[in-house]
Amino acid sequence: MTGKKLELYIHIPFCVRKCKYCDFLSAPAEEYIRDMYIRQLIEEISVQSQFYTDYVVSTIFFGGGTPSILKSVHVTNIMSAIYANWTVAANAEISLEANPGTLSQERLMNYRTAGINRLSIGLQSANNSELKVLGRIHTFEDFLESYETARNAGFDNINVDLISGVPGQTLTSWKNTVKRTAMLKPEHISAYSLIIEEGTEFHELYSSGEGKKLLPDEDTERDMYHETAGILSTYGYRRYEISNYAREGYECRHNTGYWTGEEYLGLGLGASSYTMGRRFHVDNDLNNYLHMDMHKDITPLYEDIQELTERDRISEFMILGLRMTKGVSAEEFAERFNRNMMEMFYYEFDKHVRSGLLEILPPYVRLTEKGLDLANVVMQDFV
Repeated sequence: MTGKKLELYIHIPFCVRKCKYCDFLSAPAEEYIRDMYIRQLIEEISVQSQFYTDYVVSTIFFGGGTPSILKSVHVTNIMSAIYANWTVAANAEISLEANPGTLSQERLMNYRTAGINRLSIGLQSANNSELKVLGRIHTFEDFLESYETARNAGFDNINVDLISGVPGQTLTSWKNTVKRTAMLKPEHISAYSLIIEEGTEFHELYSSGEGKKLLPDEDTERDMYHETAGILSTYGYRRYEISNYAREGYECRHNTGYWTGEEYLGLGLGASSYTMGRRFHVDNDLNNYLHMDMHKDITPLYEDIQELTERDRISEFMILGLRMTKGVSAEEFAERFNRNMMEMFYYEFDKHVRSGLLEILPPYVRLTEKGLDLANVVMQDFV
């Protein structure tokens, strides 16, 4: 099957309850709103496909929100619309984000039948007190039940999301979370540091001087970061990106495509895209989305359309590529931009090699262990 590769991101902006740290475009909604949304999303899938007839869909990712809050018939109908309107690679990776407490054996079996072949389950912590602080709807025991149910339903490619830096979290409790997760042998583990975002309940609670005292200090957070890599290495996980670890052959293809500059199309409320040299995103207004006649004119749906210059694309190639532990390839750079990466960034590379933050292993230039700690220091030179 030939054609340019395209990744599809499907945004499901609904959840049972907004988590206290979440700044994603998501909120609870009544069932009839969800039904209306899915109908519009299917219309968008149909209309958009006519602009991508020379593309082959390599990955599909249902994100949110909580996609697993949907009735399984919704996921089935979305997948049917994709297969009816798009050319999908036979080996496409098709992921769905799920939260413990929203899964059942029947629902998971239906997801499998619809074509979902990878689950990403949001555990975040194995400590129930920390889950309560985060505002999660589940306990660790709920997660274990959901995880076992997913395995019994036939899912053999599962990611588990974890969050470090939670208010009140200690290095010991974080190590316990990492170990208890690794012992379950998921194929992939994502371990992110908590970021306090404006507009969230956490920002009100923890952005002040007194509130910050309730968060792990910088030294503890740094220890958490290093302990994660060490622990997961002993369980057979390889870090392939700053915050992501996988067993051999189970790196997330969708996210890897994002970090290496693959084109992707976001479908659904607020979803972002990078295709045909442009970045843009869908309108964030749910009411506008639900009532738009997409078959009449889909263009008002999109906002902040940005035509990328070559310099923009080079900058993104370097910044996103350096997130990968293998680094950026001079060969791929030359193929994509017809320029010599080593010459173009001679001074930047020399500066950070001498400071011990970068190393050159032809054809790759990559962050060192020290550089992974100080990635932002390096990446700002490529903006």
